[in-house]
Amino acid sequence: MTAAVPSVLFVCVHNAGRSQMAAAFLTHLTRGRVQVRSAGSAPAEHVNPAVVEAMNEVGIDLAAELPKALTVEAVQASDVVITMGCGDACPIFPGKRYEDWKLDDPAGQGIAAVRPIRDEIEIRIRALVGELLPDAGDPA
Repeated sequence: MTAAVPSVLFVCVHNAGRSQMAAAFLTHLTRGRVQVRSAGSAPAEHVNPAVVEAMNEVGIDLAAELPKALTVEAVQASDVVITMGCGDACPIFPGKRYEDWKLDDPAGQGIAAVRPIRDEIEIRIRALVGELLPDAGDPA
C-alpha cells in the first residue's frame, strides 16, 4: 500500500450481508486507520436482520446501516476491492488490488447459518488488517 490511509471497498450483490459484515469488522478492528466502504451491485432496502443479530452477538451494531449502490467512484477511490459473489458487476481499474472471497450468501438464512459466515469473514478481515497495517500488531 502506498496510501497513507489505505482504503478498502467490499462489494456483494445486495450489500445487506457479507459486505456489511466485512466493512463493520474492518472498521471495528482498525479504528479509523483504514477507510472502509461497502456497496452492492443491486442493493437491498435494508441490512439482513439475521446479519444484524449475528453482528450484535460480537458487539458490533449494524442496525443503522443501509445498503448502498456500487459506483465507479467508490471503486476508483479504493486501494483494495473485495468482491463477494457479484463477479463481473464490479468495474476493473489498473493499479487496484482485487480479491474475490467465496462466501455463502446469508440472504434468506437464519442466524444459525449466518454465524459461520460471520466467523469466516472475521478471520479473513484479521488477515487483511495484518497486510494493510503490518505495524499495528494483533487487532483487539
